[in-house]
Parts: sequence; C-alpha cells; structure tokens
Amino acid sequence: MTANQTANQTWALPQLGARRFLTDGGLETTLIFHQGIDLPLFAAIVLLEREEGRAVLDRYFETYLAIAREAGTGFVLESATWRASRDWAAPLALGEQALADLNRQAIVQLQALRTAHATQDMPIVVSGCIGPRGDGYDPGLIMTVAEARAYHGWQVALFAEQGADMVTAMTMTNLPEATGVVLAAQDAGLPVAISFTLETDGRLPTGETLVDAIVAVDRATGDGPAYYMINCAHPSHFAGTLADGGDALQRIRGIRANASRRSHAELDEAADLDAGDPEELGEDYRRLLAALPGLTILGGCCGTDHRHVMAIAARCAGS
Repeated sequence: MTANQTANQTWALPQLGARRFLTDGGLETTLIFHQGIDLPLFAAIVLLEREEGRAVLDRYFETYLAIAREAGTGFVLESATWRASRDWAAPLALGEQALADLNRQAIVQLQALRTAHATQDMPIVVSGCIGPRGDGYDPGLIMTVAEARAYHGWQVALFAEQGADMVTAMTMTNLPEATGVVLAAQDAGLPVAISFTLETDGRLPTGETLVDAIVAVDRATGDGPAYYMINCAHPSHFAGTLADGGDALQRIRGIRANASRRSHAELDEAADLDAGDPEELGEDYRRLLAALPGLTILGGCCGTDHRHVMAIAARCAGS
C-alpha cells in the first residue's frame, strides 16, 4: 500500500464514530508515585521483561477497563512503549533486538487483554504508543521529516508486524517529528493519531498554535492522521485557545490532560506529584465537549490515575 493510498482511505476505527471511548491515565506517574516502582528513565517498557512486571501492567489496565465497562464506553489500550524507540535501548541497558522483542510483547499483552475483556458493549482498540525521540517537554534537537520518518519507522513496523490496530504518537513537540511519524505509519499501512503537547499558552513548545500544527501536518501528509489529540497539558492551558479554530478543531478526537496546572518546567523540577482535583478535572472535560464536538477519546496524562478517569467518565461518558 502506498503512502497516498493510505492517507486517502477511511480508517475503520470504532472511536471515529459518535460513541465515547476511555483510555488510561498517567501510566508512568501512577507506577512511580503511587506504586513505588522504579522506572528507569520513565520507561515502563522494562516491566515487560519479567512476569511480575507484566502482572503489574495487567492490573493497571484492568482497573481502567473496569471503569469503561461500568460507564458503558469503549476503550483504547495504549502500549507501555512511550519510551521504547531505538535511542533508548542503550540508556536502558538493552540491545536493539531485546528492545524490539519488548515492543512486540507490549502489543501481545494488550491483545490478550482485549481477548479477555472486550464485549459487544465494550469494543477495545489496541494502539502502539510512540513517544518523542527526545524529551517529552523539550523538543531539543529537531529532526528533519525524513529523519523522523526513518527513526520512528522502526517502532511503527514492529507494531504493524504484531497486529496493532493503530499507532498513537504522544507528546509530539514539533511539526517535523509529528509529520515523520505519520509518514512512517503510512509506510506500514497503519492508522495513526498524533497527540500534541502544549505549553501554558496553548502553543506547541516550538511556538505553533494547535490549529496551525494540525493544518501543517494534514497538508504535508494528505490528511494522513486518522485524528489528533492533546496530551500532557492541563485544560486551563489550552481551553481558551479553541475558539474560532474552524475545521481543524473537528480533527481533534482525544484529550489526555495533566492533573496539574503546573508548567512543563515546573513539573520537570518537582519532586512531588501534583494530582490536582479529579472532580474539577472531570468538569473541565465536560466543558471541553462543547468546544470540541468531535471529542470521543478521554483519558489522562501526568498525575492522573483511575480517580480522574472515573470523574471524567461520570460527566462525559454518554455519546
């Protein structure tokens, strides 16, 4: 399948309909701050090396699946691979082949969870999660589109080979990297969602507005992403920027907000976890539904846990 064919097709993803889907909260912050698990370099992928680690992840996801079952929503399972692209092999003391095997195992785990829990009333989507090549808050050295396509293509191909339903690129900080991920997904024939991270002014760390970023990536990829998301920002950082976004706002399907109103710089320096107020966050999400009529995928990011997703579901679960 060519990139153009992939970009122009209509993806058969259930979350593209009117029904609500939940997803999980802040995986890494939950494991580190609530469960006391040491995640080197914030990389949850290492838990898949051992049976007890895989059991921890199973219990984590099953907590959220139970919330979705109670709320009557679907669910998007995101693999524990946000920090599992090739550059992280050496810092995690893993060979490239070992890291590739763990990426595959992450998809196998989610497929097993789907087999065990999916019903007609709770469809489950298995997504391979891709993080930025560098830091999730700071774009650092920005790749060209071609470099990003080649770099992320390695992980995307692993997800495709293992039978993931889609790819989700989280905390994208800049346009060339986001564009490269989309092109890599098109090469592999997988639908892809792009989730941008935003600063306290509602702009990408590289300065673009959210609307301009969506328009630019769509233009460069032939409307390649199945949809867009926002993650790793509090609703107060971007809610005021959503007015008059035009058709670009229709492309936003998902929100995974932070629990905290702190800036990325403040979060980076903080020794504690700011879990915010789950009920207040649920209200923030309810208000976002009016500004983003296409919103169907609801979850959390840094500092959020099952309490936040329960509060979100209580206010937003209905179609």
